[in-house]
Amino acid sequence: MITVIGTGTGAPLPPDATAAVAGAALVVGGRRHLAAVSAAMPEGAEQVVLGAPAPALDTIEDYVGKERPVVVLASGDPGFFGIVRALAERFGAGRLDVRPGVSSVAAAFARAGLTWDDAVVVSAHGRALRTAVNVCRARPKVAVLTGPGAGPAELGSALADGPGARVLVVASALGDPVLERVERVTPTEAAARDWGDAVSVVLCLDEARTVAPVPVTVAGAFAGPAQWALEEGEFIHRDSMITKFEVRALALARLGPRLGDLVWDIGAGSGSVAVECARLGAAVVAVEKTADGAERVRANAAAHGVDVRVVKGSAPGDLPARSELDDPDAVFIGGGGHELPAIVTACAGRARRTVVVAMAALDRVPAVRVALIGAGFTCDGVVLQSSRLAPLPGDAVRLAATNPVFLVWGVRTPLHREGVAL
Repeated sequence: MITVIGTGTGAPLPPDATAAVAGAALVVGGRRHLAAVSAAMPEGAEQVVLGAPAPALDTIEDYVGKERPVVVLASGDPGFFGIVRALAERFGAGRLDVRPGVSSVAAAFARAGLTWDDAVVVSAHGRALRTAVNVCRARPKVAVLTGPGAGPAELGSALADGPGARVLVVASALGDPVLERVERVTPTEAAARDWGDAVSVVLCLDEARTVAPVPVTVAGAFAGPAQWALEEGEFIHRDSMITKFEVRALALARLGPRLGDLVWDIGAGSGSVAVECARLGAAVVAVEKTADGAERVRANAAAHGVDVRVVKGSAPGDLPARSELDDPDAVFIGGGGHELPAIVTACAGRARRTVVVAMAALDRVPAVRVALIGAGFTCDGVVLQSSRLAPLPGDAVRLAATNPVFLVWGVRTPLHREGVAL
């Protein structure tokens, strides 16, 4: 049997956990965990400092094969982004006796005086930071499990110029009666600090929205909106200059926005596509060349309760540089005029998954296809022409045709992102 004990958030080990350590032939854990149970450690027990998991798992296997008792010490709740996953995969859940402690996430939210049933938890430990950053841009209450190269400074630097006012709650050495610190800082302040290696977790909060407007039924990441491809009347727009809902429905299907993604909406206009992508959980940047258009995007985002970063400028010259913003997972391009091929080329050079282009003019389709194929995308498209029901006198209806729109999309192959096959 492998006894997995969660510790490290301040509470002393309960008697049964102390007894498990006292009866172990092998005790595995971090240096501070081993030091904390030194008084209970039996004479002759082997101790393994947990670093890279593979060597420790091999040693555990030797003891398990000889039916000798093993104790694994871990921080907080070892079943929450912890060692339980690796142990269960290697030895089977039936061999594990898991005794959880308080997770660092639960402890950090408790220190902040906040509930966390409506929070999103994302790990940047041993993973690329970009997913955590995009989740923080999109959601008002996020806990980030940090790691080397993915701590408060790096997170703050990435969020310093994002939409909305975010505060970072940096929780360090949680549970240590002397060293524990819980500090509230702005992203800019976090970026300027050297935080050392004692950070337990970082909370990223939009403090205006830390209390859910309705009671939470499903914990964690939100389930998504009940409806998308909203009616044009749901958005402020000018002279019907808005992506029609039929086109938006297919564009969203091809963009595939989701939590952890970054989406660009180029030539955003009213921002209807940007807002819908944000409602589906993605972090979104909208590029719009006119000042009144940029304000419409901001107003529509606020009306639908989502964050959209608005860049006032013209593509391709005013697209955010790599030094300013990560490459997008998906890009939607509406309009573009004679510069459309150059815009598609610039966006395709940075898009990680897909580019979707909406056009009214047939003669622009070939150039867009060439740009996408030249960038290594598999290209497809359709022309959408719908007729909507419109009222006639006498409670009758007729079909009112909408203008045809060409929707062309490119998908990058192989489909792979962050080590997760799409």
